[in-house]
Amino acid sequence: MSLFGGRKTVFVDADILVIGGGMAGCGATYESRYWGRDLKIVCVEKANIERSGAVAQGLYAINCYMGMQWGENQPEDHVRYARNDLMGLVREDLGYDIARHVDASVHKFEEWGLPMMKDSNTGRYQREGKWQIMIHGESYKPIVAEAARKAATEVYNRIMVTHLLMDKSKANRVAGAVGFNVRTGDYHVFRAKAVIVCAGGASHIFKPRAVGEGMGRTWYAPWSSGSCYALPIQVGAKMTQMENRIVLTRFKDGYGPVGAYFLHLKTYTQNGHGEEYESKWTEHTRALVGDYIDHHPVPTCLRNHAFLEETKAGRGPIRMVTKEAFQDPHKETVGWENFLGMTIGQAVVWASQNIDPKHVNPELTTSEPYVMGSHATCSGAWASGPEDCAPADYQWGYNRMMTVDGLFGAGDTIGGSAHKFSSGSFAEGRIAGKAAVKYVMEKGRDQPQVSEKEYRDLEKVIYQPLENYRVGRNEIVAGTVSPSYLLPIQGLQRLEKLMDEYVGGISTNYMTNSQLLNRGLELLGMLKEDMSQMGAEDLHQLQRAWELNHRLLASESVTQHTLFREETRWPGYYYRGDHMKLDDQNWHCFTLSRYDRETGKWTMEKAPVHHIID
Repeated sequence: MSLFGGRKTVFVDADILVIGGGMAGCGATYESRYWGRDLKIVCVEKANIERSGAVAQGLYAINCYMGMQWGENQPEDHVRYARNDLMGLVREDLGYDIARHVDASVHKFEEWGLPMMKDSNTGRYQREGKWQIMIHGESYKPIVAEAARKAATEVYNRIMVTHLLMDKSKANRVAGAVGFNVRTGDYHVFRAKAVIVCAGGASHIFKPRAVGEGMGRTWYAPWSSGSCYALPIQVGAKMTQMENRIVLTRFKDGYGPVGAYFLHLKTYTQNGHGEEYESKWTEHTRALVGDYIDHHPVPTCLRNHAFLEETKAGRGPIRMVTKEAFQDPHKETVGWENFLGMTIGQAVVWASQNIDPKHVNPELTTSEPYVMGSHATCSGAWASGPEDCAPADYQWGYNRMMTVDGLFGAGDTIGGSAHKFSSGSFAEGRIAGKAAVKYVMEKGRDQPQVSEKEYRDLEKVIYQPLENYRVGRNEIVAGTVSPSYLLPIQGLQRLEKLMDEYVGGISTNYMTNSQLLNRGLELLGMLKEDMSQMGAEDLHQLQRAWELNHRLLASESVTQHTLFREETRWPGYYYRGDHMKLDDQNWHCFTLSRYDRETGKWTMEKAPVHHIID
């Protein structure tokens, strides 16, 4: 089959195009319909919104809930919590905006049928921690997706969006997106007045601990390929805090989450000798970060730091003490259900290794780094804040609009708003949806113009890996190594290896320096050159090729930001060996970057951190 044989082009016009059907995308789609009753709202998703995004397998807790109706927490409290955990660097306006709206979204989930665990004495939601409430969440995503499906004019599942389109008549304005159907191969051209990017963050940019057959066993969703970063980066949107990757403490080999165990079951950790170890490292950590170590709660990265130092000192493995809690039949049931409802792989790993947590304290480990703006970090796009509380230099007209006109974001996409998780991502999607409708209402007469040359040129680029494989496959008689093309899995392993070794992955105990980072950028540049020689055997491999493209661009951004910030702001997430200490005097700021796709050059700058909450 030739490059375009048997393939058709599908044109879709929309007022608002939502890219990504995870929690943020569902929120954006739902809210866009509420405010834009007569608008055409289109949601496009790489998988199927019924089971897509980080909540696809289910979730046992909602990690962002204030409980304002009962006076449990206020939005200002959540801002203080996130600011403390991120060592002072958060967009307080964005965090406050989510916190004041998130409870209403959680209440909607319950109205739509999500089973909530409740305290039998008070009638309130069952608390797992200060910000977490417990749910029966196996069907969490299908319930939320149903609301989005009903709200959307059209939902396009199985479409891999590869590039955004820009307005040919007005500089720096988005005009839509292009992609392909991963089942039929049809080319899709979406033309829209506003675009809301709600795609996934970046897993598998660093080498995971689980390799070979277990490569897909990561903590963050393995199908999240950094599209939420690559799409805005490609069109010159400013990014922020991309160095702020996250490393998670997780149960070994299965990446099972530890939150419910710490918070609800009241478990704790010990070193290999059965000793408490975190307090041993207090003074050592104080020498790196000052009095941040005395804050309560202790920032997550600093707890990681103690874990890593204790292991390097030869006193591992670190174990979660479960034997005490599991003597209580109720807690034992909760402990197992925590995995069976969202990370069944961990239960399988324990069974395969003869680990019964009632009798054996299971091992913990630290994960490879991930880049995701919806969890406990601030990586993502630099976005305009809410009109009523954002400082002037954080605001340019529409809430959650990036530095490209008409381009909005939510969830993993938006930087600076840490600790939003599933409910906060949905709430931020609603915020972005409302703002995008306002933008369309005010700019609606100014219809963006899509260049036929642009989307036809992109079509050739997008499908080229199929042609590379078709032509080159006859040059080899066996195996997978070809002189003419690189397969997606080979490119991915190459990317993971260089990010791991040069940008602070597990093999270096998260350590890097300027020499390593500059060499990493050289190697990333070589991989970028080779991307034109990708080979794809079929549409699934074509999807993998473009996921690799997105991961590569996100990785380049991470490396540039890590090089620019000359301090170790978050020990336990990564270390700059040449700048080991936190430096509030010079680096109490946001890092911003902008990529020029014409030149391939990055521009870096600092932006001030405004503390609007006492």
